[in-house]
Amino acid sequence: MKPLSLLVAMMLVAPMAQAQDAPEVVAEVAAPHAAGPFAAQDVSLEAQLFTTRPVVVFADNPADPNFQRQMELLARNYDALAERDVIVVTDTDPEARGEWRLRFRPRGFSLVILDKDLRPATRKPMPWDLREITAAIDRSPLRRQEALERFPGR
Repeated sequence: MKPLSLLVAMMLVAPMAQAQDAPEVVAEVAAPHAAGPFAAQDVSLEAQLFTTRPVVVFADNPADPNFQRQMELLARNYDALAERDVIVVTDTDPEARGEWRLRFRPRGFSLVILDKDLRPATRKPMPWDLREITAAIDRSPLRRQEALERFPGR
């Protein structure tokens, strides 16, 4: 009976060891319904095209009060963001000059809400409440089209 229980234990431990590597893979692929937050260097901009709506939070330093406030506001309800296929991307290292920073050229703190076609829908120099962010997303043409396809009678 012991070899059988050893085999079962090995079958349970092997997936857990693989799961430890999973966050890096998820961050690179950034599948829908993975709100985040993810560091900008771990998320490919091109991989987001027509799969997610990136909400990018830029700051020159992670200790920036606006950055910290924005992250607190976003953390209140990641489910509302995941429902809209949002991925939260953070970039607090201007010296790295990553693809997100080069493409959107923020100055200091900046909140950039992109649509699924990766065009900036909204740019804000101050933190925004989750209600305001979701309202801006819901007003976008692609989001309205998705809503019509999901609920055609409304």
